Amino acid sequence: MLYYLLYPLSDFFGAFNVFRYITFRTIYAAVTALLLAWMMGPWVIQKLQQMQVGQYIRHLGPESHKAKAGTPTMGGVLIIFAMTVSLLLWGDLKNFYLWLALGVTLLYGLIGFIDDYRKKVSRSNEAGLRAGTKLLALALVALGAALALYWHPGYSTKLSLPFFKFVLPDLGWGYVPLAIFILVGTANAVNLTDGLDGLAAGPVLIAAGTYLVLSYVTGNVKTASYLQLLYVPGAGELAVFCGAVVGAVMGFLWYNAYPAQVFMGDTGSLALGGALGITAVSTKHEILLVLVGGIFVVETISVILQVGFFKMTGGRRIFKMAPLHHHFELKGWAEPKVIVRFWIIAVVLALVAMSTLKLR
Repeated sequence: MLYYLLYPLSDFFGAFNVFRYITFRTIYAAVTALLLAWMMGPWVIQKLQQMQVGQYIRHLGPESHKAKAGTPTMGGVLIIFAMTVSLLLWGDLKNFYLWLALGVTLLYGLIGFIDDYRKKVSRSNEAGLRAGTKLLALALVALGAALALYWHPGYSTKLSLPFFKFVLPDLGWGYVPLAIFILVGTANAVNLTDGLDGLAAGPVLIAAGTYLVLSYVTGNVKTASYLQLLYVPGAGELAVFCGAVVGAVMGFLWYNAYPAQVFMGDTGSLALGGALGITAVSTKHEILLVLVGGIFVVETISVILQVGFFKMTGGRRIFKMAPLHHHFELKGWAEPKVIVRFWIIAVVLALVAMSTLKLR
């Protein structure tokens, strides 16, 4: 909105020319979202408390988590609100990728909100949306997004592989199911990781920051050509989207850091997972998401291995508890130690992912 209101004034006042630069708008999208989330946080937490939207703790969970019962959840609404307002202020509202990313994020957030609300009404973690229903809803949104990309003029169905600059298989229609898998898988992976105070928010913040850079270089024809990346016209505007996500998550993390005053719930985790997934697909860095979001991948794999091994062996377990962060808790690690160490690993993975821009 500000882009259209203020940039035309550059003909009269040269200072307004800064609004044409994605870098400038990305920075202030992050700052705006951060301030909105930070200022609105206490009010949102108070409203959630009044609505009695408290977290319900599983009986089988770690004993230390029982003290968290009643902590307001559905805090993802704060992230979504701050991100959306900031994006509408600083983004180029004629950009296809911007609206696609925002649409996926809002719809995934809505699915998570319905799930959280059903749990709130019934006061039980088991009373949310059925797993099959939730998966179908996520897949339908992902299908719509994948088809929108497939039919968008100029969008390539080639698959970019990290470390291999000349290996670009064209998947054709096969790209649609791959995009669906990435979107649904990322949303569920972030959801599984959201089990400790700030544990999901930290790696999401780091991953969004990484894709902020990747979006910018992918959408810049000169930089993409220099780095031998697939150039995606218009994808640079996703840097503004990622900036808004970074700022909103930072503002939320102010209240979600240990000991948490609010949890993001499925409302936030599904929305943020969808945001990362659609950005990765839109910028043609789909496979790199496995590395950038390595924490989410490992957490998901730990659950798959635990469940599979439990069924095959009739009750034996690989880990003390899954997802993996609970395993380390039960080994005696303090919650803050688990969280910070996972953040450190996320930073290292992000740095390795960024190095692939040159190691090609």
